[in-house]
Amino acid sequence: MAAIPPDAINSVAVHAHGVGARLGNAEVLHGLSLALPAARWTSIVGPNGAGKSTLLKVLAGLLPHSGTVTLLGRSLAELPARARAQQLSWLGQNESSADDLTAYDVAMLGRLPHQAWLAPPSAQDHAAVERALRATHAWDWRERALGQLSGGERQRVLLARALAVEAQVLLMDEPLANLDPPHQTDWLLMVRELVAGGKTVISVLHEISFALHADDMVIMAGGRVAYQGACGDAATHRALERVFDRRIAVYPLAGQWVALPHTGPVAHNP
Repeated sequence: MAAIPPDAINSVAVHAHGVGARLGNAEVLHGLSLALPAARWTSIVGPNGAGKSTLLKVLAGLLPHSGTVTLLGRSLAELPARARAQQLSWLGQNESSADDLTAYDVAMLGRLPHQAWLAPPSAQDHAAVERALRATHAWDWRERALGQLSGGERQRVLLARALAVEAQVLLMDEPLANLDPPHQTDWLLMVRELVAGGKTVISVLHEISFALHADDMVIMAGGRVAYQGACGDAATHRALERVFDRRIAVYPLAGQWVALPHTGPVAHNP
């Protein structure tokens, strides 16, 4: 596994050490350790069953686990729930919310960690929700009930809820689900803006070519980290091809890296 550069040690957003996790009777993560740098976008990829979503839930504090996880230098287990909810935002797979809530009200749920108990939303809360809904192109139907929206529209509202938290670290599990290609591109541009503003984004993606747009990549296999490195590095591309049994190959295309089905001899990047 590629080591985190020494000058990044003091700017690690999320650190896991010796993390193990079980789902039922099955051990899914096996003593896993990694450090994810701050103010960068890290994509987590790997074959089905590699433990990607389980790892993300552990990093979010949503699953019991062995080992330790730290968030912005503090033990996740010791952080008060309110402080954790302010610093870390979560978007999971198949997220649910009450279908009778409006898109605006769903996005406002992201502001709960910043509100006093039973206090009405402040002007700052309303401004954050508007920014989030506009960023996800969901503002125009803010008064529609969630149950009236398509799968892609619903996903954009749930993404707005995660953005409205305005957390320093955002964890997203399959955020492109149900999004059409234009809105997938919007998501990518939005993540780039977040990182440029100093936020840390950690995403699990099945779309490998989109994952290659990230700054860094964590490649998982069998509940372990098979490789961690920069998305532009040839060594990362080779590790990616290996973990998918060379059934994909990474190629340069129009100044970007893309993963394509392997239908012939794999041409490794120099």
